[in-house]
Amino acid sequence: MLVCRYWRDVAIDTPELWADICVSPHDSLEKAHRKLARSKSVPLDITINFTPRVDNSSGAMESIIHAMDLIRPALWRARSFRLSVPNKPQAHAALLRCKEEAPHLESLCIRVFHSMQEDHYSSPCLPLFNGHTPRLRSCSFTSFNFNWDRRVVSNLRVLQLGGYWNGSSPSVDTLLDILRGCPGLEELALRNMSDVDPETCVSLEHEFMSTKVVKLPRLTKASFYYAGIMRTRMLLSQISFPALESLDFCYLDNLTPVLEHLRQQSLTSLPLKYLRIESSFLNEPKFIILLRRLTSLVTLELVDVEDITCFLLKNLSSPPVAHPWVCPKLDRLNLDGCTALEWDALRGLVESRLSGRPPQLSSASTAVASRSSFVSTASASAHIHALSLSRSATPTMQPRRLSSIDVTRCHQISKEMVQWLKMYPAKGIWGESILP
Repeated sequence: MLVCRYWRDVAIDTPELWADICVSPHDSLEKAHRKLARSKSVPLDITINFTPRVDNSSGAMESIIHAMDLIRPALWRARSFRLSVPNKPQAHAALLRCKEEAPHLESLCIRVFHSMQEDHYSSPCLPLFNGHTPRLRSCSFTSFNFNWDRRVVSNLRVLQLGGYWNGSSPSVDTLLDILRGCPGLEELALRNMSDVDPETCVSLEHEFMSTKVVKLPRLTKASFYYAGIMRTRMLLSQISFPALESLDFCYLDNLTPVLEHLRQQSLTSLPLKYLRIESSFLNEPKFIILLRRLTSLVTLELVDVEDITCFLLKNLSSPPVAHPWVCPKLDRLNLDGCTALEWDALRGLVESRLSGRPPQLSSASTAVASRSSFVSTASASAHIHALSLSRSATPTMQPRRLSSIDVTRCHQISKEMVQWLKMYPAKGIWGESILP
């Protein structure tokens, strides 16, 4: 872009505009050198990104080393540092050049793409930044061996660990020690790890009975994605998270013991607003017992959960007599891939959340409509309008109306059924594109 000399001088003399330093196959060393010079002494956001696409190229290692040699004198003013390389030898070569102190570093991200690779670079390049990172609050490590050094992961607000397999995966004791050193932790993510030995966990359960629970009063977001069901179960049994608002469980086999730990936490405080369960097994009645405690839940995502049936939908639409609604603030419901659901139960949930009362089958027209696979557009519109009027006329506290429903890959839901759902005044209905 061409500008006049005046604006060019203004841009060059504003160092904050040049604080984002990136070196990759698409960002040259010359550009990075120019930005380093123009950024003067302001804090830097440094990114070195070489994807596996360039792993076989002869100059990949050389480019990474040249990039680190260029940036090394400016590491003292790095505010964030992100390193992404294909393999462990390249990460080893790059991190050997991170010996200077980093007093301004707040975010550190190291990612090795080939996580299953075994090589002789198993010894960590420690201490990173001479062990001096007083402002470090966010760490994200993927297949990076830091020997689980507590100095690297202490007093954090965000901790993300992933890509640790076999002997490299952390034990429950190791993770608990790390969490004890992060009392102000706000986000925890464990992803792609080999599970711990079940026999070891049995012996640990007796030891944990006499140990103190790790308190994480600021933890608001947690994610466990293929992190091992035994590891997840033991961790949740030993930590307290009274402020948790977002929780993910993916590929964790049987979640039933974990649900019990969540229920126990809910007896004191569990203001959960977002819950996602994907490709896991669970006991549906116990899951509903937990949902009764989650009065703040806004988003519920159940993806490829075969144990979810009409029993759940009926409990969401028909609370027991003299009992409050289950998840009264529920706004978004995702049932992607839940093929055990039936249309009548889904429609009953939609109508009950619209009218604010359980489905009524006394009306002959309603009974006939419930037995049919779909209703006409005009009759559906009139029926929904009547439900809306009855909702406004009811003085008691009502559940929140659903704004979106996802029935993608629910092949039992026909195209006509999806069209009926679209008559329901919601913001989004998904699922029609995959229907035959």
